[in-house]
Amino acid sequence: MKSFKCIAGFLFLSIFTSLFNANAESPHFYYEWIVSLSYRAPLGVNKQVIVINDQFPGPLLNTTTNDVVDINIYNNMTVPFLMTWNGVQLRRTSWQDGVEGTNCPIPPGKNWTYSFQVKDQIGSFFYYPSLLLQKSAGGYGAIRINNPFDVPIPFPQPFEDFDLLIGDWYNADYQDLRTSLDNGEILPSPDGILINGLPPYQAVLDFEPGVTYRLRISNVGLRTSLNFRIYDHMLLLVETEGSYTVKQYLDSLDIHVGQSYSVLVTAKNVSGESYYMVASSRFTDFELFGIGIIRYPDSAGVPDGPLPVGPFFRDYQFSVDQARSIRWDLSVGAARPNPQGSYHYGSINVTRTLVLENGVMFNGNKKAFTINGVSFLQPDTPLKLADYFQISDVFSPGVIPDIPNSNYPPVFGTSVIYANQRDFYHIVFQNPAEFLQSWHLDGYNFFVVGMDAGMWDESKIATYNMIDAVSRSTVQVYPFSWTSILVMLDNRGMWNLRSQDAVNSYLGQQLYIRVEGPEKDPSEISARDESPIPQNALLCGKAVYP
Repeated sequence: MKSFKCIAGFLFLSIFTSLFNANAESPHFYYEWIVSLSYRAPLGVNKQVIVINDQFPGPLLNTTTNDVVDINIYNNMTVPFLMTWNGVQLRRTSWQDGVEGTNCPIPPGKNWTYSFQVKDQIGSFFYYPSLLLQKSAGGYGAIRINNPFDVPIPFPQPFEDFDLLIGDWYNADYQDLRTSLDNGEILPSPDGILINGLPPYQAVLDFEPGVTYRLRISNVGLRTSLNFRIYDHMLLLVETEGSYTVKQYLDSLDIHVGQSYSVLVTAKNVSGESYYMVASSRFTDFELFGIGIIRYPDSAGVPDGPLPVGPFFRDYQFSVDQARSIRWDLSVGAARPNPQGSYHYGSINVTRTLVLENGVMFNGNKKAFTINGVSFLQPDTPLKLADYFQISDVFSPGVIPDIPNSNYPPVFGTSVIYANQRDFYHIVFQNPAEFLQSWHLDGYNFFVVGMDAGMWDESKIATYNMIDAVSRSTVQVYPFSWTSILVMLDNRGMWNLRSQDAVNSYLGQQLYIRVEGPEKDPSEISARDESPIPQNALLCGKAVYP
């Protein structure tokens, strides 16, 4: 084990950390966020809701490519807290990722400053609490990363942007939900769907006649896929999770847990009218509706017309066909002027193939979820700290196999996949269950090159889209189906790969990918390859000064 004497100095330095990977000329922005609990009743039942600066949802984080942000979070709750930045790549600084494997939680009554640069990225994302099912109590908010000023957006400038955070909602407190899971119980269906934290008919967007709006829509829920639509208005899909897509008009859009999209909606040349917008549940026991209103000038309020009709809520084929239709626009720039298509992912040789199969195991009467037969156990010491300080007994390679093996019984373990910087990974998510899965990789976007029904085998590679597959950070896998991705592991650090179903990930369906270079001593890593440990790093578990 590496000596801890080397860390004594930074324990007494300022909580404000400097970004070693940030350009000194990049704009720098500071935020103060107070996280606390407030009793609210979005669906008529009073419960503890996590608010930020007394807002639910939390404040918009509105940035531009290459901005540097410092977000000082005060934890005014009585339990530990972490915030993660869903889809923000945090280039070379997994120290800021805000998940249990990379960060010690912010203790009650304390504060910690996240510092990162939104480097070489654009798009629509969101943040949320990553600990203890706190996401089911709120604490989430929208993130925008706007194009740099020298790279035009690939469509006329919208009149205004609106952020829509849609998600399932449980009336039970998050502590009670967690206790139920810990006792081996199955969560019931959610109690409803919220739009921007509001109950049916309360979320309102005011439209001016004839202009075009950009709606940035994220599914921030616990576990339910949703379909979004507006009565008598078409949605023009233009972006998903930092990738500009080939434009296509849609009547409605499926948005799975953890996913974000941008659509353009052109307002009608009307006044005195209003229309319903709907976020409805998909693939659930019964259909739930979150209902909002598009309101034009002089509107009397509630629309006279019906709710917009969406796909049958158990129709998987609609969702599959729509997902396959989404393509990367190869002709436009995003974070840089050069076209997205200048990166020819299809010509790169694969370093390693992983086939990751979701599964279930039982420990007595308690259910746990697995990947390749391993249910993740979170040690007391964050993996990133254990790796940096070379604490040898926290995790080790080889816990999880590269492919599922039914000859071995499922086990608990701390799954870490060792990878070298700039390895090119081919990952197949295989879903033998009757429920849709949603997977997310922190620190990266990946190319969704294939999805189909049945079991994956190498013959399926011939069907892959190696030209214009969409690049994103969260992807769905349909029941009894597979989805394949390709990813260049060029972002060093310890990165979480997890089920976006918060129940599944809480009960073990996650792992970490350790992306490292040739250095044997982490203190020898160049700041050009990975940012040094933050001066304000919190320590816990075995990573504490004696």
